[in-house]
Amino acid sequence: MLILALDTSSRAGSLALLRDTTILANRVSSGDEPYSVSVLRDTKELLDGARISLEQIDLFAIDAGPGSFTGLRVGMTMVKGWAEIWEKPAAAVSGLEAMAAQVSPLVAPGSLIAAVMDARRGQIFGGVFRSANDGSGMPDRIGEEVVATADEFLQLLRSHLAESGLSIACISPESIRPSIERQGVPRCRIEIVSSVLAPVIGQIGYAKASRGDVVDALHLDANYIRRSDAEMNWKAG
Repeated sequence: MLILALDTSSRAGSLALLRDTTILANRVSSGDEPYSVSVLRDTKELLDGARISLEQIDLFAIDAGPGSFTGLRVGMTMVKGWAEIWEKPAAAVSGLEAMAAQVSPLVAPGSLIAAVMDARRGQIFGGVFRSANDGSGMPDRIGEEVVATADEFLQLLRSHLAESGLSIACISPESIRPSIERQGVPRCRIEIVSSVLAPVIGQIGYAKASRGDVVDALHLDANYIRRSDAEMNWKAG
């Protein structure tokens, strides 16, 4: 199965081409241009380098959020268009899940992993996962992903801390470490993961496709968690 994976959830965006779970090529966004300008060019260069066309892609895997509203919207628009034109399925993957998946092979099966990323405005996006115990390497999410302050998120985690230790996957430890130190959270360790998420997005997409967890272009949607500034300002008006 040929998979094209796309992450436009943050400035550190990326693309990856995979055959099943094997990474054939990947490309990291420079961050100097908006995705609306660069994503088509970067995709063409990635595929041209591998001598593969969009028509040959069997599955599109996309970081569906949380993250930048504008970035997610651009990525979603592109993948929905490709999936519709070529009549191929798409897998919507959580960026937090892609972060937790990087830690999952490093801990015991069934261990708890929290993934956090900076949501700005003094908040973080957070999710709780349990590491894989089926050999897939892909974690299972526990509950819903949230947007909260770091202190609020750690309070939500306390009910889980009683049963075992906790690994926190993050790209920027500064988003969570001060709160851990302030609250004196026991049995908690920080695992810094790569911001290049597209290769992992593709691998999770393959796992989803293997169990039939895919959608068509019409039903593909982002998980913004928090509404855009424009929407919130309109609601307040």
